[in-house]
Amino acid sequence: MCLILSNFSMSGILLYNENMFIKKLGIKNFRNYAELEIEFNSNKILFVGKNAQGKTNILEAVYYLSTLDSLRAKTDAELIKWGESFCSLNAEIKKFDIDVDMDVLINPPNRKQLKINGIKKSKSSEFISNISTVCFTTNDLLLLRGSPDDRRKWLDLAISQIFPAYVERLNKYNKIRTQKNNYLKDIKCNINADTSVLDVWNEQLAITGSNIIFIRLNFLYELQKLAKDKHKQISNSENLAIVYDSFITGNVDCSSKFEHNNEYILENFKQKLEEKKAEEIIRAQSVVGPHRDDISYFINEFEAKKYASQGQQRTIVLSLKLAELALIKDKINTNAILLLDDVLAELDDLRQNFLLDAIGSETQTIITSVDTLHFKEEYLKDVEIFEIKNNTVYPREV
Repeated sequence: MCLILSNFSMSGILLYNENMFIKKLGIKNFRNYAELEIEFNSNKILFVGKNAQGKTNILEAVYYLSTLDSLRAKTDAELIKWGESFCSLNAEIKKFDIDVDMDVLINPPNRKQLKINGIKKSKSSEFISNISTVCFTTNDLLLLRGSPDDRRKWLDLAISQIFPAYVERLNKYNKIRTQKNNYLKDIKCNINADTSVLDVWNEQLAITGSNIIFIRLNFLYELQKLAKDKHKQISNSENLAIVYDSFITGNVDCSSKFEHNNEYILENFKQKLEEKKAEEIIRAQSVVGPHRDDISYFINEFEAKKYASQGQQRTIVLSLKLAELALIKDKINTNAILLLDDVLAELDDLRQNFLLDAIGSETQTIITSVDTLHFKEEYLKDVEIFEIKNNTVYPREV
């Protein structure tokens, strides 16, 4: 039986606006949910419940629809409910006063099926361009101390929310890199191997990879301007700087627009590949490219990863998320849906208030929390609350 939830406790008035919002979310065999359908009637939605009840899974479902990537799982198969062979997600979206129906079917080992308004889509970019989200989780608070892979993943997914075609470019680069790595493994133990094919792979890798780096640098330049202002508002005086760390371009301070064009990056890429050719053959893997780049953050010229306090690190991540939200609004002329997963409990009163006050009424915000204690009474006035208990979702009167 499908559980349908609709909360009409607010006098039957729909409180969302004519920007971008989710009207309905459908889940089947996704994580801990067998079948669930939730209707949203407000721009402010709150899921409350104890830990391990499935709050994050609902946010993850929304996030997956906008990125085709998981918040936590390494493979799509991990999203499928234990004992089932497939899972599916459906959402009814309203964007610029137009209704859009989105469907995803995950059925390993088959390729995932994507549909927009019932029409199949073969390209990821055609699907994710219909909805944008900014997700802020407790894991993001460790973004500075996490691995370079964590930071690259955040950066690439953030870019894809504005430039959906970026996903296709990234996929193409990774496919070429995989093919090159397979070739490197084949010639590693063959002294007489012909390495001319390696030059072909390197040429293709340099072309696609230089474009990815160029897009990343331009995105970080735009993001830096907004994040710097947000950061100063919270910290009063501290100056935030973002640096893109790359073996190909050197460390680039993103507070200034990168002065070189894509051709400059391409030539540097080719040169670095030639320098590392012997090493790559010995190691049988690609050691040069955007898949090895990183991001560093500085407060008043001191590297945040080494010297920032826990509160300062939280301020940096909060500033980045709010800047990301503002940049999406600026570039695609609509508000992204904001997903906040239990982060309020990790923020002090100053940062809690700044976050909630910074969220405009036109931004649909979906929040998970253990309870409502972290919210001002004023904020809870128009909120639509759902309670999760024993893996079941119930609408709750405010």
